[in-house]
Parts: sequence; C-alpha cells; structure tokens
Amino acid sequence: MAALEEGFTLTAVPLGSGPDGPLGVEQSDKTDQFLVTDSGRTVILYKVSDQKPLGSWSVKQGQIITCPAVCNFQTGEYIVVHDNKVLRIWNNEDVNLDKVFKATLSAEVYRIHSIQGTEPLVLFKEGAIRGLEALLAEPQQKIETVISDEEVIKWTKFFMVFRHPVLIFITEKHGNYFAYVQKFNSRILSKYTLLLGQEEKSVTQSFSTSVHRKFISLMSLSSDGCVYETLIPVHPSDPEKNQRVVPSLLLKSVVSGNARSGVALTILDQDHVAVLGPPLSASKECLSIWNTKFQTLQTSKELPQGTSGQLWYHGENLFMLHGKFLTVIPYKCEVSSLAGALGKLKHGQDPDIHAMTHFVNWETSQGYGLGSQNSEQSKRILRRRKIEVSVQPEVPPSTQLLAAIQKDSEKHIEVELRKFLAVKRTPDFHTIIGDVVIGILGRYKAEPSFYPRNCLMQLIQTRVLSYSLCPGLMESALEKTDVQILQICLQQFPDIPESVTCACLKIFLSIGDDSLQETDINMESVSDYTATIQDGEIEQQTEILQNGFNPEEDNCENCAQELIEKPQAATEESTSCPVTGKRAALLNAILHSAYSETFLLPHLKDIPAQHITIMDWICLLLDANFTVVVMIPEAKRLLLSLYKFVKSQISICSELNKIEVSFRELQKLNQEKTNRELYSIEVLELF
Repeated sequence: MAALEEGFTLTAVPLGSGPDGPLGVEQSDKTDQFLVTDSGRTVILYKVSDQKPLGSWSVKQGQIITCPAVCNFQTGEYIVVHDNKVLRIWNNEDVNLDKVFKATLSAEVYRIHSIQGTEPLVLFKEGAIRGLEALLAEPQQKIETVISDEEVIKWTKFFMVFRHPVLIFITEKHGNYFAYVQKFNSRILSKYTLLLGQEEKSVTQSFSTSVHRKFISLMSLSSDGCVYETLIPVHPSDPEKNQRVVPSLLLKSVVSGNARSGVALTILDQDHVAVLGPPLSASKECLSIWNTKFQTLQTSKELPQGTSGQLWYHGENLFMLHGKFLTVIPYKCEVSSLAGALGKLKHGQDPDIHAMTHFVNWETSQGYGLGSQNSEQSKRILRRRKIEVSVQPEVPPSTQLLAAIQKDSEKHIEVELRKFLAVKRTPDFHTIIGDVVIGILGRYKAEPSFYPRNCLMQLIQTRVLSYSLCPGLMESALEKTDVQILQICLQQFPDIPESVTCACLKIFLSIGDDSLQETDINMESVSDYTATIQDGEIEQQTEILQNGFNPEEDNCENCAQELIEKPQAATEESTSCPVTGKRAALLNAILHSAYSETFLLPHLKDIPAQHITIMDWICLLLDANFTVVVMIPEAKRLLLSLYKFVKSQISICSELNKIEVSFRELQKLNQEKTNRELYSIEVLELF
C-alpha cells in the first residue's frame, strides 16, 4: 500500500523563469537540505523541515546556469556550471559567485554527478566523462568525442554498484535510443541499442533506473502512456560490443497518450514507481504511485495548477514544480503484497505495536525489540539466526526460469528470461539455453496455443545455440511459418540437416507477399538490391563481348530468333526481378547456409516446377529436375542464356590453357643452365 501525504510549498519565490522549469533538485551533505537550481541564474539551499532557504547564490547579469548545482560530499563544497564551460566551486561562507573558484573547461558540460562515497564526475555533451580532481588539475585538457554526430544525451544517472561507481546515460539520434554504461572500477564503457516496441515508436518522454543484484532496471515512460522496462546486465558478456536490449511492457496506460509534455517517471523502490501526468480519465495533471509487481494504481493526487513535467525523488519526499512554485509531497510505501496492492492490508489494533518487517537487518534490529535486551544472549541469538538465514541455499536463476516455463504466462516467462540473460554467463551457459528452448518447445507440443515467440528470439540471439542442441526449434517454426526465426537459425546454426534446409526453402518460396510484407526480416544481405539488379543488367549486355563471344555464332539460331520476335516481353523480363526484396533476403539465408551437395540433391526434387528457375543452385537443380526444366516453357530463356554462358566460358578456358602451357615452357627455359659467354637468339612459337 502506498499513500501521498499533504504537500507544502517549499518557497514562495517563483521558479522556472526558463522554458523548462528548474534545472534540478540535489541532495546536499546534510540529510534535510537540498540544492535547488533555477533555469536562470540562481542556486538556493533549502531546509525542507523548516520550509525555508538557508542560502542563495546567483551568477552575474548576462550569465546563465546550464547545469544543476551539486554538493561534493567529500569536501562539503558546492559545484555548478554556467555558460556550458565555466565551472564554479564555493561553500556556505561565500556570498558572491563571481569571486569564488573558477575554471574554464575546453568542452561543454552536460551534467555534474555527485553521490556519497566517491568524487564528483563531469559528463560532457559529447559523451566523455572525467573525475573532478583530474579535470581541475588540467581544465583545458582535450576532451574526446564518444557519441556520434547528431546523437544527443537525453538523460543520465550516477549510482553505486557493489561499492563501485557506475554512470549510465541515454542518447537519442533520429528516433533511435542508445544506453551507455561506464564502470569506473574497470574503465569499461558499454553501449546498448534500445530496441523499442511497436507502441513506443514516437517519443520516450522520461527515464528512471534502479540497480538490482546483477542487472540495471531501466524504466521508460513513452508517449503512448505506457511504462516499459529494459534490463541491462551489470557484467556484460562482451563489454566492447554494441549489444541490443529489448524492453518489456511493465505498466499499460498510466497516463494519457495525448499528453505530449508534463509527464515524468521515477522509481521509488523495487515495487513502486511515481508517475507525473494526466491519467486517461482526466485532463488535469496528477501525481500517482503505481505498484509494478501487481500493476495496480495505489494512490493519486490532482495538480490543478499544472507542472513542468519534472519529478525529483529524495528520501521519502517527491519534489515538483506545481504552478511556478517548488512543492514537496511526502509519501509512504509499504512492503509490496497482494493485500496491500488491493487495499486490503489489515493493520494491528494497537497503533503503538509495529509489525515485524519482512526483511530484518540483524545488525540494526533494536527498533523491533530484538536488540532492546542488550545482552550477550540476544546477540548470540541474532548471530545464530543470521547464520541460519545465510546457509539457506539460493535457487539458481536457470532453475527458476525452467520452473516458470512449465506453468507461468508468456509475459512472466519473458521477464524471468530477461533477468536470467542479464546475469553473467557461466561455462555451461549454452547447455542451459538449450534446456530452456527444449522446455519451451515441450510445453508448445502440449499446448499449441503457447508459443512465446519473443522468448525464442532472445534465446536465438544469444548465438550459442545449434540445431543439435535444440532439434525441435526449426520444426516448430516451420509449423508456425515463422520465417523470421527460420532466417536467423539459417544464419547462425552450423549443423542444419539438408532436409530442413529444403523445407525452409519451400516455405520461403510459397509464402505470400502480403505475409512477408508484415514480417520483420533482416535485409542486410539485400541492402544494395536495386543497384545489384541494375549492375547485373549492364553486365548481361556487355558480358558476351567481354568474353570474346559473338552471339551471331550461336548454333541455336531458332531459339534466338524466337526470342527476338518478342522484344517487349524480353525487355520486361530482363529488367524485373522475379522476387521481392524480403523474399530475396530469405533465399540468401538458404544459399549462405552450410550444406552438402550429395545430401541436398535428393531433397531438391520436391521443389515445385514454378520455383526452380530463380535459384542459384542451377547445376544441382538441373541434375534433380532435368526433365522438368527441359519441358517447361518458362525455362527456355534460361536454357538459352546458360548455353551462351557455358560456350563463352569454354572459349575463355581454352585460351587460358594455351597461356598456361606457354608459361610452363618459359619457366622450364629459365630453369635450364645456359652459357652466359655465348650470344644466341631463340624464337618461341606460342601458337
């Protein structure tokens, strides 16, 4: 259960003189004090419990603050950036910002981050990151460019993972989003491409993140009004590779899809998120808290004066701009349970008796009566309980995933799979992935309606599977006519039987163009499809002359004359491709797959006659379907072209053989010992 308490205005001074409201609200080195940076020229230090400012600092006229002020927790000083490149550092005793420490940097700053336990970090607009100490030692040092041209940073967060600082920032370029994760214990910068869902094609309006044990949970609020979650591994398997991560739908329709501004999202704990924006049933903006575990709305509060679409979360307080004034709304979130999510949680009758929490910190347990005895006996009990808890075996993620496959919904399985894939890979990773696929296929055989396609796609994209590791995968895809999965399997599996390859070929040739149009197919193999066709036409016109072959010498005058009599039909056939681009991509996957001609030949006999004139396996197809090719009218032009081509190649080979013999004779002469004192002339007849 969650509740929003009565809010209060932190300051009577209007904020947000800029177009986007305040730049930020950041924690200071005191628990109850916060730095509020206006989008104009001012930084104000507030004490929330007293609801009053403790200090205010402004840059001079003509300057503008471009980065939220933060506190250096190691020194207690404050840091701010104005005019993109000018860094200022001051403390509570300073009055005039123009007289405090100043450093002019060589590149524009996007954001300064500071948290407890580490030095502040400076993130530049081009994606480079520097520690504050190293930057102050050499302010004019060269700053490298990390992100590409036209790529813009949209959001960033700094946090600690296993006592090591980690910075994540999101960029956008032409509607595509990318996540960069910088780990400072290993100096590794990992890049991820965020593959947004079909519903999220327009705009992602807000991000928030939290850290779990083995992965980073990145949540995004889309302009369709839904919340999506993307899991990013803390320890990536290939840190230097641009990896792709797929989000899953977490909450549906939390705000109105028509809201183009004034929306924000922040994670409160592992089961609750706060959302700012108008709900579906109202036009006015609201602040609401949702339970992500049970997907229920816990509480909401209407904001009639509107907001700037900014939401900050510190401790148990939510900060936002309500109208033109900074407002603080305290909140409470209890441990997530089904009863609490449904509002049915029963509390004890005695308000002075606190219920025992589900998660007890055995080191600081005085608040629950366990440490109040303050005796050696109670300490021994605590130590014994701690040991008993610690020795309980942890269920491996793979076991949890396999158990979920047997009984849970497709959506829940997809979430569990993404959690498993976010864990660092073990030596038996490929066998576990094979077991997971076999488990999914086993349930699919028992329940034909169960076909978790997204899960299968993620499993195949791990690139550790083979046909022998999951033999039923391609058969199931053939039953479902899932050409996308078949294409990926053909591109990755090295041990596909020739019979399965031919079965894929039949599907690719027989599926309708309408179905292909709606299917997502990798088109890399036909990226220059149109240019290749045009180049092929030019080569076809000049190839005969380049090979020294004159079509007038062709012995098949009747066939040629028959084709000349129909110039229009010949032109139409030569300038059009017999297959669409997507079908060509599928056929290329067949042609690039591993196969043996000996085992492939018998299966090619089952190819229908109307499909055998468009393949590159011409020799094998002629062997398997010789009578059919000779008899069908559609193959006459193909046979004539093959005849001309073969004859020209024979002529070329003949000339090459003559040249080869000549070179051999010259090589023998060079190897013979000759008397250099004698002068002689030798005549060689090559022809």
